[in-house]
Amino acid sequence: MSPSATDAAPIVIVGAGLAGLRTAEELRRAGYEGGLILLGDESRLPYDRPPLSKQFVRGETDDTTLRPGEFFTEKQIELRLDTAATGVDTAARQVRLADGSTLDYDQLIIATGLRPRLLPGLPDAQGVHVLRGHADATALRTELAEATTALVVGAGFIGCELAASFRSRGIAVVLVEPQPTPLASVLGEQVGALVARLHRDEGVDLRCGTGLDTLLADDGRVRGALLADGTEVAADLVVIGIGSRPVTEWLTDSGIALADPAAGGGVLADEVGRTSADRVWAVGDVAAWLHDTGHRKRVEHWTNAGEQARLVACAMLGAAPPTAARVPYFWSDQYEVKIQALGTPTATDEVHLVVDDGRKFLAYYAQDGKLTGVVGAGMTAQVMKTRAKIAAGAPVSDLLTPS
Repeated sequence: MSPSATDAAPIVIVGAGLAGLRTAEELRRAGYEGGLILLGDESRLPYDRPPLSKQFVRGETDDTTLRPGEFFTEKQIELRLDTAATGVDTAARQVRLADGSTLDYDQLIIATGLRPRLLPGLPDAQGVHVLRGHADATALRTELAEATTALVVGAGFIGCELAASFRSRGIAVVLVEPQPTPLASVLGEQVGALVARLHRDEGVDLRCGTGLDTLLADDGRVRGALLADGTEVAADLVVIGIGSRPVTEWLTDSGIALADPAAGGGVLADEVGRTSADRVWAVGDVAAWLHDTGHRKRVEHWTNAGEQARLVACAMLGAAPPTAARVPYFWSDQYEVKIQALGTPTATDEVHLVVDDGRKFLAYYAQDGKLTGVVGAGMTAQVMKTRAKIAAGAPVSDLLTPS
């Protein structure tokens, strides 16, 4: 498709989160002038999700909108809110919508993101929340105003951020994590222990190595929980943060290849987002892209959405892709500490902890002697200056040897 194509059918993007919005922007930036429709299943304009567990839930901001309504008019992007997709006919090039209608497309971009995992068998009680969308965050913020004790189940990034936000409001927090430390499956136990220390220093009752057995409620309102180790905790507010799963149910009968749920699920795609179906692409948290390792995996980071959007737009329009090496980056704000990660640190890497100074730390991650990632807390400059070495796969010894 040329940048000036004016096909009768538009490019349709399903999912009006960050990845979908960025892809629409990149298509226009690259010169695409044809029809462009962005479908969102929520009633709100596209908004930023990271602040929901931090500034928004704490009441420090009310608006996380990414672009005002007039932006879509100016860029000639047809934004359809409250419009959920329920299926795809790739032969007819049609998207089926929840109201029973269909929408023709010339090319289709899947950007449906994630939804929170739920724990089965829990009693239905008020005061129990998950956090993914704006409505979740709004309900949580409303109840937070009256809460005095909170239980957070899951010490991943969302759970840790919420625990920090709750403590900033003076709420007593119990944070429960089945793994040995917070973030153990992501950053490993050594760095996870430093995150655990940060939360305990802030007064969080962190309980690792156990999980949630069931919730306790009176008159339909949660009052606490029974943990897997047999202990009981009091809580008038509970948040379940045990991860998310890609929104792919609507693609079940489409013939579009999906990743095994046991391997993280998602829509299988190549290194530029092309799926198994002709003229269908996938981007963002839902997309399991082919990486340099030869494996397909999803990357659930804010910066990844923009980088993938740029690559998809270039590939769709036949434009030259960006030439700079992509170095993944993500961050998490907990208390006044910014935890940052560059590269692809994993729990199985060799970890070199080079700074451990109270609330600050810096760790280098390596495989086979090569630098794979850097994680730091409160050390922005030291983390960011390693980007070139990570991109080059430099020997970790280069950073460990004093200059």
